[in-house]
Amino acid sequence: MMPLAMELRRREGLNVVVAVTGQHRSMLDQVMADFGFKPDMDLNLMSTAQGLEGLTSAVLMGMCDVIRREQPDLVLVHGDTTTAMATALAAFYCKVAVGHVEAGLRSFDLDRPWPEELNRIYIDAVAEFLFAPTQISAQNLERERMRRSTVVVTGNTGIDALLYMSRRIRDDAGLARRLDSTYAYLDPSRHLVLVTGHRRESFGDGFERICDGLQLIAGRQDSEILYPVHLNPNVQKVVRERLHGQNIRLIDPVGYADMVYLMSRAKIVLTDSGGIQEEAPALGKPVLVMRDVTERPEAVESGVAKLIGTDPLLMKAEIDTLLDDAVEYGRRARPVFPYGDGTASLRIADVLVEWSRKS
Repeated sequence: MMPLAMELRRREGLNVVVAVTGQHRSMLDQVMADFGFKPDMDLNLMSTAQGLEGLTSAVLMGMCDVIRREQPDLVLVHGDTTTAMATALAAFYCKVAVGHVEAGLRSFDLDRPWPEELNRIYIDAVAEFLFAPTQISAQNLERERMRRSTVVVTGNTGIDALLYMSRRIRDDAGLARRLDSTYAYLDPSRHLVLVTGHRRESFGDGFERICDGLQLIAGRQDSEILYPVHLNPNVQKVVRERLHGQNIRLIDPVGYADMVYLMSRAKIVLTDSGGIQEEAPALGKPVLVMRDVTERPEAVESGVAKLIGTDPLLMKAEIDTLLDDAVEYGRRARPVFPYGDGTASLRIADVLVEWSRKS
C-alpha cells in the first residue's frame, strides 16, 4: 500500500489518512523505514500469544473507533490479511464504502491458504471498488460478486513497490553499499537459493518436509541456502531444530530493501509467499512454490513459477533441474510482468479522484 498511499497524498481533492494496526509489527516497521513513510495513526493492536480470534476482534473494535472518529467516505484495504478483513467488516458495519486493492485472487480452497482465502472472499463480498491485479482476478469477481460494485484491472501495487525499491538500490550508492556490506558473507561463486516460508497450512508436518528438502539441497557444494526465518514460533521451532550445515544460513527476517536485494542476487527462489510469487518473476528469477494450490496462476502459466508442494525429493529434483540444465534455467529465468507494469497506484488513484469529483 505504500506506493498507493504516497500517490493518493499527491492528488488534489483527497484527504488521506493512513492507519496501521500493528499486525506483523517488526516487518511493518522495517517496511515503513525503508520507504521513509509514517502513518497517521498506529493502533498497535498485537499482543503476546494472540490468536486469530483475538486479533480479529481487536482490529474490528479498533477500526470501528477510527472510522467513527474520522468519518471517511471510503476505506481502502489491501490483500487478504486478518487486518484487511476485519477493517472491511468495520467499514461495512459503519456503512462506509470499501475499496479492495488486490481483489479477486482465488485458490478455490478454503484450507489453502488458511485463513487468507476466506478473508479475501469476505472483503470482496462487501467492497464497492474491486481493484483486480489481473484479468483472471477480474473474471473471478465477475462470476461471484454479490453487490453492485466497480471492478477495475489495475495491476498490483506490490509491483509498484518492487520497481520503486529496485530503482532506489540501483541509484542510491549509500543504500547499495550498506546492502553489499550486510551480505558480504554470501559466496559469489555459489548459487544462492533464497527461501521464505510461513504459511499456516504448512505448520507441523509441512515445515518438517520443507526442512528435509532444504537439507537435501544443502548437499550441493555449488550452492548455498539463505533463509530469513519468519518470527512465528510455529516456524522458528521447526526450522531452528531441523536445519543445520555449512551451506545453510538462517537469519532473522529482513527489511523490504534487503529482500529486494536478495531476490536480485538469488539464482532461485523457494517460497510459499504470495507476494514473492509476483515479485521474483518480475526480477527474472525462477520460483518454486512450496504449495499445492495458488491464487496466483498467472506466474505458473507464464512458465517461470512452478508448484512443487512440500515433498522433499521433489524439491531437490526441481533445484537440480534448474541448476544442472542451462537451457531449462534460461527458459524460466526471464522477467515477466503478469501482475502489472508498476503503474497500479496511478490507475487506482485516477479512479478514486474521478469518483471523488462525482460524489
